[in-house]
Amino acid sequence: MNNKTINYHYSLDVLGFIAIIFILYVLKPIIIPLLLAMILAVMIFPVQRFFERRWKCNRLMATIVSIFIIFTITSILILIIYFQLSSLSNNGENYATKISELYYKLIGQFENSLNISKGNSIANDLKVENLIKGNFEKIGEFISQSGSLISDLFLIPIYLFFFLYYRRFLRVFLYKLYKNKTKSFLNSMVRKIYNVQRNYLVGLTKVIIIVGILNSAGLLILGIKNAIFFGFFAAILLIIPYIGIIIGSLIPAIIALATKDSAWYAFGVIAIFWFIQFLEGNFITPKITGSKVSMNAFIAILSLIVFSMLWGIFGMVIALPIVASLKIIFDNTPSLSAYGFLIGEPIDRHLQNRTMNRLKRWKEIKNKK
Repeated sequence: MNNKTINYHYSLDVLGFIAIIFILYVLKPIIIPLLLAMILAVMIFPVQRFFERRWKCNRLMATIVSIFIIFTITSILILIIYFQLSSLSNNGENYATKISELYYKLIGQFENSLNISKGNSIANDLKVENLIKGNFEKIGEFISQSGSLISDLFLIPIYLFFFLYYRRFLRVFLYKLYKNKTKSFLNSMVRKIYNVQRNYLVGLTKVIIIVGILNSAGLLILGIKNAIFFGFFAAILLIIPYIGIIIGSLIPAIIALATKDSAWYAFGVIAIFWFIQFLEGNFITPKITGSKVSMNAFIAILSLIVFSMLWGIFGMVIALPIVASLKIIFDNTPSLSAYGFLIGEPIDRHLQNRTMNRLKRWKEIKNKK
């Protein structure tokens, strides 16, 4: 009887999990703007509080002004990126022609060295110019789709306004929803989640600025056109962890291949971006964020894959903040604490070899004697 009850509960848990995933997928047009608004609210809240405390503005005025300032800056950045990528897409045919000429030249040299006849040429099978043109056309499609996607997300400022304006009202709702929890406990949970989100956003902004400067400096040394734009564009793509910097390095590499006399410039771009990515992952980000956002690499990569399958590119952007918030909830819920432990970073003793530990203890005992 007990085994049947346990199996019944497991079945309900699995069905509930599948139902949640299905609901999250179906309600993507509603959930994505809400989550983005929540994350942006964390970013804008200090600005709103500044207007309320320093300039003695009422909450309504402080909310409107802070949202207006942030969205004006964001709109300017989006327009700059939009027009630059549009220019790149418009010049795609010229770039494709130059890259195809370089390609055929390299293939010709390779075939001459191996004495391959013209009839059996590799270039006859692969029309590289058509391939490159098709990819540049995809950039144009991406730009047009991005414009329509941004227009679909016009609800974000509305959600953002109410999150900021109703923040105390929403906190009272939280008290009423969890009556069995003390206000101090709930306030502590909200504060921890807010701090994690804030630390992540502030740290990410600092990393983007530093990586953007390094990228731009490297591209300027190589003499790549629009070096500052491509350097900071690749840095902004760091909001997509692990993958963004790779995407950002391909565009200037293609530009170098099309505008420079040697293909070594393109390899130089990739090498510089790889080196900066190495510095970012091993020194810059750990130094700036430290242990404020505690999450192991396995869970980070897994969450990126799962959220990208669930919500596409926006899922990858918000994956880490969501999982970091879930870790706080799990850590403070006894029945879910094991999942919080799984998300966090392992300590040294979890990564050490048993044999090495025994040898270390044996040495300590020997030294004591």
